[in-house]
Amino acid sequence: MYIPKHFEIIDETEICKFIEANSFGQLISLHDTAIVSTPMPFLFDAGGRVLVGHLAKANPQWQQIQKQKVLVTLQGEHTYVSPSWYESAGVPTWNYQAVHIEGIAQSFTDSKKLKHVVDTLTEANEAAYKNPWEPDYTASMLHGIVGIEITITSIQCKFKLSQNRSIQDQSNVQEQLAASGYKALAKAMNKP
Repeated sequence: MYIPKHFEIIDETEICKFIEANSFGQLISLHDTAIVSTPMPFLFDAGGRVLVGHLAKANPQWQQIQKQKVLVTLQGEHTYVSPSWYESAGVPTWNYQAVHIEGIAQSFTDSKKLKHVVDTLTEANEAAYKNPWEPDYTASMLHGIVGIEITITSIQCKFKLSQNRSIQDQSNVQEQLAASGYKALAKAMNKP
């Protein structure tokens, strides 16, 4: 990912928080001679530098992924920025936050490990509901998925939030984003 210095994020804590809050992304790898991508949720273990998820067994992406270098892209809220919001001259652009994670993938079919992945993803996502669903499925249902574990080799983080504009332009953009419903993106612009 191309990252000009003023958009680069290197603070590990901030990167980890972003990954945990935006853990649905694209698993990108090679299958035969094609580049393939699957949208999927991930579990992130910052200490172990590992991402874990699962694919449908019917998805051929997993079949050649063993020991392959892969890319996972995660994205937060994003939107168009109009040059009409600037005090000084400008061009149309886009504000966004993104993380690219490279690593070495391994597939697995161990039912205990798969159950742990599915249960942990379920608990994390059901926690926001008033009446969360409790995992209730037969072990045989796990035969329809394949686990993917990615040992992370590098993380790149880019927050393009108008940092290359004047303070007044940044303030104008932030105000317009908040008024347009992009509150998370506007709030992210408050961080130094």
